[in-house]
Amino acid sequence: MTLSTQHWHHLYGAPQSAAIFKQHAEDFVVIEDLGYPLTGEGEHQLILVEKRNANTAFVAEELAKFTGLPLRNVTYAGRKDKFAVTRQWFGLHAPGQADFDFSQFTLPGVAVLSQTRHNKKLKTGQLKGNRFTITLRQVSAPKEVIVRLEQAAAMGVPNYYGEQRFGVVRQNSEGQRTEGGNLQLAQKMLEGETIRNRNKRSMALSALRSYLFNCQLSQRIQAAVFNDIILGDALMLSGSNSFFIHDGSDSTVQKRYQEKDLAPSAALWGKGNLPTAAEAYKMEHQVANCYADIAEFLGQAGLKQERRTIKIWPQNLECEQQDDTLTVSFSLPSGCFATSVLRECVVTKSAPAEA
Repeated sequence: MTLSTQHWHHLYGAPQSAAIFKQHAEDFVVIEDLGYPLTGEGEHQLILVEKRNANTAFVAEELAKFTGLPLRNVTYAGRKDKFAVTRQWFGLHAPGQADFDFSQFTLPGVAVLSQTRHNKKLKTGQLKGNRFTITLRQVSAPKEVIVRLEQAAAMGVPNYYGEQRFGVVRQNSEGQRTEGGNLQLAQKMLEGETIRNRNKRSMALSALRSYLFNCQLSQRIQAAVFNDIILGDALMLSGSNSFFIHDGSDSTVQKRYQEKDLAPSAALWGKGNLPTAAEAYKMEHQVANCYADIAEFLGQAGLKQERRTIKIWPQNLECEQQDDTLTVSFSLPSGCFATSVLRECVVTKSAPAEA
């Protein structure tokens, strides 16, 4: 089986407008929102870093070298896009040490903007979300894209994992598509190849799990039940990881879904039993049976069953058009992909990123 990301369905049909995406690093700006105030005291030093075309993990490694800290003592809430301008926090656990002086820290494309103390470790996933500002160039039908974006904000879009999760997708001049490196690596792992590099193995496992999740969302769209709550759904409350199983007794859940108070979830596959029941359980198992080798592999790898909401609503949407250039801003919860919002609104063509 060759894994491809091309078959996943669009909720509102494939968009007709096209645009150049990421022609410059400044065309994709991400600002992290931790969602809580820093205490100003404690043994953790938090620094706000702006980076341009720089990998989050690489910046963490360079900070560890500069401070002399073990890499495990340098943390971040989430990885950000490399080919972008991003602002995010890094945590430095240095108990008993004075504030580090970053005036001599030199790394191309990277700047330390501010520094403060906090009483808790900065952990992965410990953030409210991100604010995206995206510039689309040579947009073929800007008005159509704006209408689609407004529809996305009002009605929501599938919470697909974006192509970044599967690695860089390349397309040659003949239009032939090469799937992302993480997905290719995952394919080799499924075929029995041992991946000894811990980080690469982790990325490949994430790609497989995300692939199976996306397939579940696509199946619900194809079955015309994506906007509906079905019997046995594991319903997640907005802004929470908690869920409850819909047994048909609560007649208000569909209205609450429309009001963005809750949403159905799909499985992040792993070891253990699905919490869903009835129709929802059957649909999830149907997908798992189609990709039985992936489902079995994820369970054997030690991952546990988890859940992720199937729909997201871009918040605080702003659009500004100037001729065929469109600047779009919106906020998303942590772990959600701006490219998945764009996917419903415009066909993006990649431009060579700046060096």
